[in-house]
Order: sequence, then structure tokens, then C-alpha cells
Amino acid sequence: MSTYGRFPRKGSVMFEEGTMSNLSKGIRSAAVFLTSLCFLQSLAASQADPAKIFPIRPIRILVGSTAGGGTDTTARAIAQKLTEAWGHQVIVDNRPGATSAIALDLGANAAPDGYTLCMVTASETIASAVNPRLPYSLTKDFAAISQASSYFFVLYHNPAVPVASARDLIAYAKVHPGKLNYGTSGIGSTQHLAWELFSHMTGAKFVHVPYKGGIAAFNATLAGETQVGMVSLIPLRPHISSGRLRALAITALKRSSAAPELPTVAEAGVPGYVVDSWNGVVTGAKVSPAIVGKLSAGIAEALKSPDVAQRLALDGFTPAGSSPEEFGAYIKSETAKWRKLVKDAGLVLH
Repeated sequence: MSTYGRFPRKGSVMFEEGTMSNLSKGIRSAAVFLTSLCFLQSLAASQADPAKIFPIRPIRILVGSTAGGGTDTTARAIAQKLTEAWGHQVIVDNRPGATSAIALDLGANAAPDGYTLCMVTASETIASAVNPRLPYSLTKDFAAISQASSYFFVLYHNPAVPVASARDLIAYAKVHPGKLNYGTSGIGSTQHLAWELFSHMTGAKFVHVPYKGGIAAFNATLAGETQVGMVSLIPLRPHISSGRLRALAITALKRSSAAPELPTVAEAGVPGYVVDSWNGVVTGAKVSPAIVGKLSAGIAEALKSPDVAQRLALDGFTPAGSSPEEFGAYIKSETAKWRKLVKDAGLVLH
């Protein structure tokens, strides 16, 4: 009977038990070797490029202000989304003081591994431009990751000032130099420099009155202690409706859908005037570009979320998002703008 098409019998010359055993052992050994090789190759790749496995532990975002403010809200919105996306907790660490210098100094000196991030704002570019005693360089000691959010100021006045437009305000201030006072949250704040830029570009003279916080400055205009001001739209809107204050223009580059009836300051008679109060995320300058890119992509996705936009809108912020290159260039341009203003206007910020 032909043996074709039949399995060989146990113990036949073709497949001895010993041969089968040795073959199985060889296959198992080869499998173990290949598995080990793949593991070693993967381990070597991850060590050569940590970005491939980043993150593997919690990330910290340093915020140089107290909890509850707009920048803190932005940081927490981003942190929540990154935690959900990456499965590792992203923690917001508030370190207020010294106009955010405490938080930024910590960030500048942290291990360059991408696990320590910092929130920066427009105010930090002003500080960087005018304060040579800072223990860090905003443009040299940090790597930009992404702009996070932004908001514009509204130029407004107390109805006691007889003007109906930004042009009227400029003309009135020129006729009555030093008569109109404006309040801000402090010397060197973004509000302060926004007013100084407005004054420098128009030639109109206003008197700066620094307060201990933006709320106190805003209430001073309501009470008539100061006559004009700049503030975000959110706290201003109900007082515009009631007639207690009047809005004239916004400091943004273009009109906003949130207040389409208001022209920009540039449209209203000051060509080239733009002031944006923004915030963004940076890390140490020595963090690898691959990790910076991964962080930037993660933050961009977080900022696209409708719930993040809704959360930021409560504080008057609009999600932004940008590449590391774009944000780095923006930080440099903002720093240069404020440095030029301080020099050209002869400002003494102390």
C-alpha cells in the first residue's frame, strides 16, 4: 500500500521523537532570541529618541500667578486634556510672585526632559524687555511650544468725558493734556504698556494711576476716580449695557465677532496699533525638538476641543495654538516691540 497521503508512523525514519523534540527546542530558542532582540532594539530606540515613549510620568505646568485667573484657567484646561490623551497626570503648579519670575526661574533650571513646562504671558515679554536683572532670558533659556490663548482690551471711558469715538478721545486729551487719568493693575503691566503705546503713537498725554490689581483699577473708572481705561470685554459688557461706561474701540488686529460694532484702535485713528494680551507654553531651551514637537501637537489638539473653548470664553480668552517656530518668533517680536517703546518713549518703569 502506498505511503503517499498518509502521516508517518510514530518512530519512523522520517520523524523520530528525538528529532521532533530537538526541532521544537530550536524553534522555541529562536522565538526567545527574536523576542529578546526586538525588545533590545525597542529599548535602544527609546533611549536614542525619548520622544517615542514620551511621556512616561507626570508633567508639571508652572504658573506664575494664583489659581483662578485667566492664565491659570488656560493651563488647567490644557492639563486636563493632555492627562486624558496621554494617560499620565499633567499637574498645574501655581508659583505666584515677582511678576512670574519665580515660576520661570524654576522652569529655566529644571531638568531638560520636557516634564516641566511654564506658562508665559504678554507681561513676561515686557519684563524681559525692560528688566536686565531677571535671572533668566525669555528668548535664550526657554524653548517655545505653543501660544495657548489670547484676548484683546477694550478702550473705554467714563461718560463724564465728553467724547464719542477714539478720535474724539485723542483730540480731547491733546486739548487737555494730563487731565485724563487711567488705572492699571500696576507699573509694567500689559495694560500700562498698552496705554503708553497709545499715548506715544497719538501724542496724547494721559496720567497713569497704578492700582493693586485689575479689579481695583476697573472699579476706579466706575467710581469716576479715573476717566479712561482698557480692560477685557467680559467685565465691561454689563456696564456698557447699563450706560455706566462707554466702549470706543478694541486693541486687536481685526474686529471681533464678540463685539462687531466696535472698531479696532487702528481703524479708529491709530494705524498700526495692536496690543494682544496672550499666554502660551514654554519649556527649557535644552529639551529635544522632538519632545517639544510632541508637546506642541498635544496642546494644539487640546485647544481644538469645544469644551476648552467654552471654558476659556468664561474669562474672555480665545484658544490660539501655534507651532514652536511661530510662537518663538512671536515672543521675540513682542519683546522687541516693548523694548523699542520703552526706549523711544523714554519710559522709566519703577
